[in-house]
Amino acid sequence: MRLSLIFSALLASTALAGSSPHKRNVFKPRRMVEKRVANEPFRHPELEKRALRFLTNKTQEFAVNGTGIPEVPFDVGESYAGLLPISDDPAETRKLFFWFFPSTNADQPKEVVIWLNGGPGCSSLSGLLTENGPFTWQAGTLAPVQNAYSWTNLTNMLWIEQPIGVGYTQGTPNITNEVELANEFRGFYKQFVDTFDTNNWKTYITGESYGGFYVPYIADSFISANNTEYFNLAGIAINDPIIGDDTVQQQVVALPYVEYWQNLLSLNDSFMESIRQQNQACNYTQYFEKYFTFPPPPGSLPVLPDDNACDQFDNFYEAILQVNPCFNIYHITDTCPHQYSQLGGVNPGDYVPPNSIIYFNRTDVQKALHAVVGTNWLQCTDVNVFGNGDANSNSQDASPGPANDGVLQRVIEHTNNTIIGSGDLDMLLSTNGTLLAIQNMTWSGVQGLQKYPSNLLYVPDHPEYNGGSLAGAGYQGKWTTERGLTFYTAHLAGHELPGYTPGVAYRMMEILLGRIDTFSSQLPFTTQSGNFTGTSTLDQGSMEMVHQLL
Repeated sequence: MRLSLIFSALLASTALAGSSPHKRNVFKPRRMVEKRVANEPFRHPELEKRALRFLTNKTQEFAVNGTGIPEVPFDVGESYAGLLPISDDPAETRKLFFWFFPSTNADQPKEVVIWLNGGPGCSSLSGLLTENGPFTWQAGTLAPVQNAYSWTNLTNMLWIEQPIGVGYTQGTPNITNEVELANEFRGFYKQFVDTFDTNNWKTYITGESYGGFYVPYIADSFISANNTEYFNLAGIAINDPIIGDDTVQQQVVALPYVEYWQNLLSLNDSFMESIRQQNQACNYTQYFEKYFTFPPPPGSLPVLPDDNACDQFDNFYEAILQVNPCFNIYHITDTCPHQYSQLGGVNPGDYVPPNSIIYFNRTDVQKALHAVVGTNWLQCTDVNVFGNGDANSNSQDASPGPANDGVLQRVIEHTNNTIIGSGDLDMLLSTNGTLLAIQNMTWSGVQGLQKYPSNLLYVPDHPEYNGGSLAGAGYQGKWTTERGLTFYTAHLAGHELPGYTPGVAYRMMEILLGRIDTFSSQLPFTTQSGNFTGTSTLDQGSMEMVHQLL
């Protein structure tokens, strides 16, 4: 299965596990305290007292009523949404859609973090709604909740639907590759900077999945512009990214991945034996043993042929579906039933209730966000966003990937602040597949990582005042950093890492922004005293008990 075809039908962010230890009463002392505040809404003290800092004559047409977001029973605070053109040409009709949230951080940092979902052709609003936005509405849940781990707690956040053809964007796609995509994006971002007066502000670009292409190419375009007034690139972060050759990043690592998780996947012995033989015949076993080393053998990794007879990923996928018909390649511990997402169904087999309406396709939502009412919003578009490129693959022609063509290398060396993460429960783009792609890349004069990621990744403990927004604490993964590149894993995350492990992603953002040094730090979240305490009616004795427990 070609990755370019897989990504054109990217799944909605899947539901978080419903068997949280909080629900199973494992943490009984904490549960007692949480129960005392369960009827109190989560409140953000900074959000409640701040003024509208970005409201001007230029921005008022984009202002969103924070208390008027359909189905959201709380004030989401100051935000701005709408369409801006991809150039300053008055005749330009092509426009990208954005939703901008100023930070609740009292320090008001002069920086903007951009978030991009992948596809190609999937909407970044899916990330806002199910991963890292101020409110989340996870699949299988009845209503949105305030997100205690929203990245807006740390910085100013900008979710952008791009390229043309995605979500609420306007115009006809006419690009052929990511270089042209990046140039269009740069034109849009200049319009944004001029509109919101963020000139010279640091800009960080983040994303996931096919964002592994988007983010480095856009970042490289920012670098080549050599104009820090508009394109002051300070770092990038991508999780579960496609960055290299799809045969190496997916097919070669499929068997080792399945063997590692065989106790969970439960494939029968005869099938496993036959596929091991096929793996040998396709040279995948030998390739993995020779090149998946730290440090890697010197020189570029050989390019393997794209052979349908060696499509191990499809072979495994079909076999696993026989065992678990609700198997989710994006989060392999999922079982039946399928859960409905407000983002709608994307792939065959996705559960869509009768008469259901996709959230961002609702007229009241489109009006609230200043979108063109009547737009047929889809989480992943059914049109080719590379309109003049390869219509069959919905992707650029024969790109070797940013890890292979020097793009990612230039970004790492320029920023000295590049972070790549991987959810260990993601089969589509597995941890070792991403690492194998990195081992084929040379930056700062050295090829690949010299050591396999082995440092323990720590997420600080934190009180929970919102039962709908939970994140694990303690040792949650592994990490390493070399020559300006940090790589980390999240043990319990799937493809959409900030949705499954929001505490890990929140810590990652603190590191990207320079608030925390490394993933080994055991310091509390930098916003913990404000964003995680909320406002409650507990008496002094109860509050002292909270602090003792934490």
